[in-house]
Amino acid sequence: MNGFLEKIKSPEDVKRLSMVELERLAEEIRERLITGVAKTGGHIGPNLGVVELTIALHYVFETPRDSFVFDVSHQAYVHKLLTGREERFHTIRQPEGLNGFMLRTESDHDSYGAGHAGTALSAALGMAVARDLAGGTEHVVALAGDAAFTNGISFEALNNIAAQTRRMIVILNDNDWSIDKNVGAIAEYFHKITANETFSNLHDKAAGLIEKFGGKAARHVVRKAEEAAKGLIGPGMLFEEFGLSYYGPIDGHNLPLLIETLKFLKQQNKPVVLHAITQKGKGFPPAMEKQKKFHGLGPYDPESGETKSAGQKTYSEIFAESLTKLANLNEKVVAITAAMPNGTALDLFRPHHPKRYFDVGIAEEHAVIFAAGMATKGYKPFCAIYSTFLQRAFDQIVHDVALQNLPVVFCMDRGGLSGDDGPTHHGLFDISYLRSVPNLIHMVPKDEDELQDMMYTAMLHPGASAIRYPRGTGPGATPKAQPVALEIGKAEIISDPGRADVAILGLGAMLPEAVRLKEMLEHEGFAAAVINPRFAKPIDRACLSDFGSRCGLIVTLEDHVLAGGFGSAVMEALNELELNVPVVRIGWPDAFIEHGKVESLRLRYGINAETALEKARPHLKKMMDQVLARHS
Repeated sequence: MNGFLEKIKSPEDVKRLSMVELERLAEEIRERLITGVAKTGGHIGPNLGVVELTIALHYVFETPRDSFVFDVSHQAYVHKLLTGREERFHTIRQPEGLNGFMLRTESDHDSYGAGHAGTALSAALGMAVARDLAGGTEHVVALAGDAAFTNGISFEALNNIAAQTRRMIVILNDNDWSIDKNVGAIAEYFHKITANETFSNLHDKAAGLIEKFGGKAARHVVRKAEEAAKGLIGPGMLFEEFGLSYYGPIDGHNLPLLIETLKFLKQQNKPVVLHAITQKGKGFPPAMEKQKKFHGLGPYDPESGETKSAGQKTYSEIFAESLTKLANLNEKVVAITAAMPNGTALDLFRPHHPKRYFDVGIAEEHAVIFAAGMATKGYKPFCAIYSTFLQRAFDQIVHDVALQNLPVVFCMDRGGLSGDDGPTHHGLFDISYLRSVPNLIHMVPKDEDELQDMMYTAMLHPGASAIRYPRGTGPGATPKAQPVALEIGKAEIISDPGRADVAILGLGAMLPEAVRLKEMLEHEGFAAAVINPRFAKPIDRACLSDFGSRCGLIVTLEDHVLAGGFGSAVMEALNELELNVPVVRIGWPDAFIEHGKVESLRLRYGINAETALEKARPHLKKMMDQVLARHS
């Protein structure tokens, strides 16, 4: 490629381009996004939608002095290309490469790291207030998608902005989608604004005038046009009531209009909102036709957009099919998602039971309390929420569900490492943050069939329950025609030689490593038992008492942090049973794990049978010395 993009080493280079050259740059960026993300996978749709918007921001403002706060920040690929990272863009989401989200340690231009929705306005307000206190003059711009406004945190921030700062810019990037079609009153409100013919015509004229006149005249036209529009139909009433001056909506792909409008807003000494209409996936027909699929995906064909089939059903798909079975059996079963029908696969459940499917928008806290309310009336809500997103609703789990002992089921997709998405999406903390909560059981399946059984168990259980399962595919076990209920807190003995030197507990996806460790130990002359714990809470104390009494070592393996995790629960239980058997724990360290391929990260951090064997060696030597001493 021998165009403008490869010459952009910093935002200063963007400012030197003419309008015609900026348009060419936008074309080149789209080409680079389509071909680059085709190889690495990633969030292609959202980034294609903000090409002109990001160019305009860097043309008008000056990062890192000025701060851009991207909500979620999965749409920051263009920002990365314009801030000195073009040569490394081929490494995005790859081991040791660029992160798929904003990352403060990656660049000075990344003012705030984020991966969850609804954080931009609060963070930007914090920056603006800090600037005010320090007597600074820099600008703070928050770029949030319309879906972020279904998140309660956004409204908490909106309620506070005008009272706390004299100057801040909020850009509402309105593309009508988050991952799936946006839902709720706020989404409908934005739709009414953009669908109003009078308002649309007015802004078409305003755009034309701005392109014609430019400069100060353009700013004057923008201001007058906005005032006239607000006087006619009042589309910004929501924001005006919060004390923010509303401008828009404008065409988010019209570079001259965006630049002149941002120049005008840059001069305002008040908090403002710019409403920009964008097209998710713009410039790539497959992404425009299949917006849900191309929000974020793995590698694809850059011409056709086709992706390779995984070859087997994912845990998410098994979850959705199993829930459909349960809903067929029980009319009280309902499904709840927080704007993630595709990610959790509940879009497969929805056609079968549309009246028992609820998408509440990006509002995990509300989703949990909503489920609690339904549970008080005899319904059995299944909340499908990623492990990392359920962290946001911890208080609601404790206060609204567990305290009242309500039968809500938390189905935690992405339980464990989430690979390419990195630390904002790794589900490595849910055992720790849930096992301390009374009245709640926590299950972890070894395969797809056991996931179905656990869902059936949860449906029958009178109290709260949680099930964590990994991203992607599992071992490939076909679920039974009819699920069976599991005994609460009862582990499954996979193999027991009777005279076992070591007991290995492999939780969920780590069970294959437990089997590998058993084979490695046997090769060295030690007999080992393998246990599928099934329950992170309650722990099977009878099982632990048995093996803790007759084994010289217990090994636990989990796809979770060690701090407060399953291994910790085992040690606590053994202590209470007054069994002084040593425990070797394998799990993630007390650190935020970077992005990368799951297999390579497990190898790097020793989440495998080989590391377990090395950690066990001192105990195995002691056991062997004791045997030799008895025979000497």
